[in-house]
Amino acid sequence: MIKAPDGRAIAVETVGDPRGRPVFLLHGMPGSRVGPHPRTTVLYRLGIRLISFDRPGYGDSTRLPGRRVSAAAADVRTIADELGLDRFAVLGRSGGGPHALACAALLPDRVARVAVLVSLAPRNAAGLDWYGGMTESNVHAYREAERGHHRIADAMRFRSEQIKADPVRLLKGLRPELPPTDREVVADTGLRRMLQSNYREAFRHGADGWIDDVLAFTTDWGFQVQDITVPTWLWHGADDQFSPVEHSRWLADQIPGAALFLEPGAAHFGAFRVMTTALAWAAGHTSAGPALTP
Repeated sequence: MIKAPDGRAIAVETVGDPRGRPVFLLHGMPGSRVGPHPRTTVLYRLGIRLISFDRPGYGDSTRLPGRRVSAAAADVRTIADELGLDRFAVLGRSGGGPHALACAALLPDRVARVAVLVSLAPRNAAGLDWYGGMTESNVHAYREAERGHHRIADAMRFRSEQIKADPVRLLKGLRPELPPTDREVVADTGLRRMLQSNYREAFRHGADGWIDDVLAFTTDWGFQVQDITVPTWLWHGADDQFSPVEHSRWLADQIPGAALFLEPGAAHFGAFRVMTTALAWAAGHTSAGPALTP
């Protein structure tokens, strides 16, 4: 547990090689510090010290009411200072993607590289149909969030209690909207076990983190992605409907020098399969990410 300057508690987890290159892993939505990541033996082989933490309101981290996406950068800086880390890389998956981009934009002197998997783009992204190609359940949740906290809070709290009692419920609920490739990914026993632990920890003390994530994504992020100057690697499954692929196309167009890889036949949960590759790039083991795919 690390204390933020404002007195909040931040729950932090470190795995892998304690003397390896530090990489922050920013979890999805909903999620927690114990979310899926490569095996410890893989992290040792790559020489990576993986650092994850519960965003405010998730797991054991104190809620930060009204937080914006940009708040993640301050928490990452606090953790890095506590751990004595001057330079580090950042990897964000799904809901962690915007928060990883915040670190790259607001901590350019600390972040060496940023890798982002199946991220959303800002709600006010010029020229982007933000809801285009998005699954119906996500469209409903985000549109309700745009109408105010009260429109989503009760429903999300009720759903979080159900998921905490039976984490498989979330995966079952998503199944009708999953393309075949995603169904294959989440059918893996080991991954399902990690996801179940992840969701149970995420809702340990309620749904506040989940609610605040949704609200943060539908309001101003508190930074401009165009200000990112660190090497940026973007990956997206071409069949993703939870975070539509056009979001990453837009990000690649806006972030100077960003490399984008669109994988045909992959979808949202395909990000788990490329996480090791993304970590290796973020840690500097390869000089360049995949080339831009039209």
